[in-house]
Amino acid sequence: MTLDPWLLERLVCPVTREPLRYDAAAQELVSEAAGLAYPIRDGVPVMLAEEARRLDAAAKS
Repeated sequence: MTLDPWLLERLVCPVTREPLRYDAAAQELVSEAAGLAYPIRDGVPVMLAEEARRLDAAAKS
């Protein structure tokens, strides 16, 4: 499943308001600035900080 490019252009991290990177393999939207990865479930981005996965220091570098 892919994410609509139109939607991806408009979504930002709810914590930092910075753009997100789409990781198709992991089905996540990644915020490098916040160090968080927001899951995409059934094609719907879950943009809640409490649902996000923390990125480890090695993955952010």
